[in-house]
Formats: sequence, structure tokens, C-alpha cells
Amino acid sequence: MPLVVMDYVWTQTETTLYINVPLKGTKAGKVDIVCTDDYLKVHFPPYLFEAFLFEPVDDDRIAVRVANGCAVITLPKRTNKVWEHLMISTDNKEKMEIRQRALLKYHEKLSSESISKAAKQQADNKYALETVIKLEKEERDSIQKIKDAEQEKTTQELAAWHFRQQQKAEQDVQLKLQSEKARSRQLRTETERQKCGPSDQEKMKLDQRSNSNAKSKKAQDELPPPRHRGNIQVTFTPRIFPTALRESRLPEEEEWLRKQAETWRNVDVDDLKDLKEEEGNPYWLKDKGDKCFATGDFLGAVNAYSLAIRLMGKIPALYSNRAACHLKLRNFHKAIEDSSQALDLLTPPVPANAAARVRAFVRRGSAFCELQAYPEVTQKVSRCQLIYLQLNFRATRLPRCSED
Repeated sequence: MPLVVMDYVWTQTETTLYINVPLKGTKAGKVDIVCTDDYLKVHFPPYLFEAFLFEPVDDDRIAVRVANGCAVITLPKRTNKVWEHLMISTDNKEKMEIRQRALLKYHEKLSSESISKAAKQQADNKYALETVIKLEKEERDSIQKIKDAEQEKTTQELAAWHFRQQQKAEQDVQLKLQSEKARSRQLRTETERQKCGPSDQEKMKLDQRSNSNAKSKKAQDELPPPRHRGNIQVTFTPRIFPTALRESRLPEEEEWLRKQAETWRNVDVDDLKDLKEEEGNPYWLKDKGDKCFATGDFLGAVNAYSLAIRLMGKIPALYSNRAACHLKLRNFHKAIEDSSQALDLLTPPVPANAAARVRAFVRRGSAFCELQAYPEVTQKVSRCQLIYLQLNFRATRLPRCSED
């Protein structure tokens, strides 16, 4: 059974009635309000407020506002006068009839509102559809006008082209007739000339032409014979490098050749005689190892770095990169050896090789961490962080390894 709300407050003027019902902490979405011309119900479980109004009100202009924990209902009066009471005094049977009549009227009102709302929605949809159809028709008409204009323009251009072609054909026919008339006139003139014989002027021209032909024939007879052909032998200075000698840098080339010869003396040539030309280049092998590492082929990268180290063992990056491969393969002792060899080659410590020394320290420290050699790690990482700070790197700090 619901609890009846008794602590409501109502005020009035000659035209309006105000009822303030406390909601007792209930949210606005859970409040159910039903109001007709002679009945008011505010239900928010488990509380209920009912008012059987003293006189009828204008239910079309009723306003409800729920805020600050209260529901304020504004009821415009149908007759402008002050009420003696808010509710009528009657028995329960009459209250039941009033309640049923009010609820029936309220449901009919809701039904009519929903029907009118649906009719309005249907009218709006019909109007929107008619508007869309009208716009589409206008767009089709405009497109058809553009098509008609383009078709008319194309027809005029085609008619003008036909007219120009006809004029050109007529001009060609006239030119052809003129050329035929000129040719027939020339033939007639030559025929008359052959009958009468050549004139004195034509005879002079023929004599001059025969004299010039004789002179040109004599000049051709007096030309010397062509020279005998032969071959010229050209020799070039033998060079190992592909550049020309004038573009070479002799000191650097000699230094490179000396280092290559020293390297090959330390390498067993019989083991490497089956290699291709590019496979004998340690820098090419380093690039090959980098590509294998990027694709996850760590064992192939180790083989490429190892062959490059056999060819030229003075490149620190080869040892450092092979240490990274050993870390991936969990060969931690070999990673420590390669990192240490790389640090030995990166001497003296200068700013130019600081980044490479940081990488070598980090890889050796990671291997010590995996082997749980934390005292060694603490010492190496401290040196690594010192180099890192000297370079003014602004990236994330290097991780610390500790017994924790």
C-alpha cells in the first residue's frame, strides 16, 4: 500500500493554483504525474499524492516543473475566484468514480495526442517526400536543359564543320581545274615551240648548261684518290678503381689497398675462394646482416656478421650488432664477449662514438641482467648513463637493473 504524502504546500491567486509536492529524494525520471480538470495524482514509489480538486481547472494549460527535490504543478483556474479549499470533501466511492473517470479521460487524451502526433509526423514525412521529389524533378529538369544546350551546341558545331568541309572541297576542285588549265596551256605552248624550233635565248641556255656539265665532269676526273684506312692503338693506365686517374685520390686509395691486403693476408683464402664478388665485401655483409635482423632471421644475421668480421675485424658495429643477435638467441655469454670487443674497438672515447658505446653498454648490461650478475650491471649501467647524459639525450631514461 503506498504512503500518502501529507507535507505538501499549496498557494493560489484568483487565476492560478500552485501545488508544491516534496519528492523525498526520488529522481525526476521515476515520478509519474497525472492531471485532469478535476483530479491530480503524483506517484513516486512508495509515495502517492492525490488531489480531488475543489473546482475544475484548465487541463490544457497545466505546467509541471520538477527541480530541487520538488514537483511544482501550476494549474490555471477556469473561473477567476479564490477557492475555500484545495480538495472536495466526499466519500471514498465518489473519489473512486472521480479517479476512474479522470484516468479514463487522461488515457483518451494521451491516445488522441499520440494519434495527432502520428498524423503530424505522417504529414511532415509526406511534405518532406514531396519536397525531395520536387527538388529531384528540378534537378532532372536542369540536367535535361544542360543536355539539350550541349546537344544544340554540338549540332551547330557539326553543321559548321560540314560547311567548312564543303567549302574546302569546292576550293580543291577549283584549284584542280586551274592546275589542269595551266598544264594544258603549258603543253600547248611546248608543242608550238617544238614545231617552230628553239629560240635564240633557249639556245644560249642549252650551251651554258652543256659547258657547266663538261666543267663539272673535268673537275671530278681531277680529284685525288681517297686515303688508305688504318687502326690507331690506344692504351690506358691499368687501375683497380673504376674512376679515371685524373679524378683519383692517391693517398686514400693506397691506404685502402694496404688495409685490404693486410686483411686478406690474415684470412684463409682457400675457405673463401667460392664466395661471390659482393660477398667478399664486409660492408655488404654488414648490410645483409642488418636486413636479416630486421626480418627476424637472427641466425642468418650472426652468420653474415661473423663472415664480415673474418674479412675485416676492426669494425665495432659488427661486434655490437652480433651481440644484439646473440641477445635475441639468448646466447648471453657470447653477447657479453661481442659487446666487450666492440667497446675495446671504440677507443678512444670521443663524442663521435658515444652513441655506439651506449648501445654496446646497454647490450652487455642486458646480458648481465639475464645472467643475474647484478653487481656488474650496476657498474656498467652507471657508465652508460654518464655517456647518455653527456650526449644531452632527451628520450626516456635508461632502465636500471638491481637486485629488486
